[in-house]
Amino acid sequence: MEYLDLKNWKRKEHYEFFHRMDYPQYNICMDIDVTHFLKFTRKKQLSFYYSMIFAATTVINRFENFRYRIQHDQVVLHNKVHPSFTDMNRDPEDDLFKMVTVDLTDDIDDFVKVAGQTNKNQKDFLVPEKLIGRDDLIYITCIPWISFTHISHTISLNRNDSVPRISWGKYYQQGKKILLPFSVQVNHAFVDGFHIGKYIQHLQTFLDEIEQTGM
Repeated sequence: MEYLDLKNWKRKEHYEFFHRMDYPQYNICMDIDVTHFLKFTRKKQLSFYYSMIFAATTVINRFENFRYRIQHDQVVLHNKVHPSFTDMNRDPEDDLFKMVTVDLTDDIDDFVKVAGQTNKNQKDFLVPEKLIGRDDLIYITCIPWISFTHISHTISLNRNDSVPRISWGKYYQQGKKILLPFSVQVNHAFVDGFHIGKYIQHLQTFLDEIEQTGM
């Protein structure tokens, strides 16, 4: 993690403009093509949910703008961010979810295994005390029962909240493609539409080519 010199930061004007807003968050929803990625996870017998968490977080780490955070009125840049995600309790009679946090690894198989084991071992539903002082995170959730066209998130009206929120819904077939409703919510002080566009472009390429990368 490093502290930025705001006086010489090229984004200084944009940061100051949006940071003074009462609610600098915005959300963009779109469909992404998971045709190949779904086949890949089924072939390897990997959880699609955990695999998508791995993909979404791995690709978001490529972009500096998604790793900026505000700490004590200073801007910091994290070297790496990790997923903190919702996960259903494995009790079939329980409809409650957990908040699970797992450090990102470089290997999809290892990550999926650790994510599943962490959820299994975690007895508490919400453990915010474990996240105190941490903002090197991406908040992720999934609503696999609905192919949504828009989604909003509960959030405190805190202009310093700069942790991105990634969400997706129920995938569906359109012609020969399998599409996944996908949402990105960010703080405009750090992330513009241009950056979300580049993120989605790289994520789509990652999903299309993952088998060729040897992962």
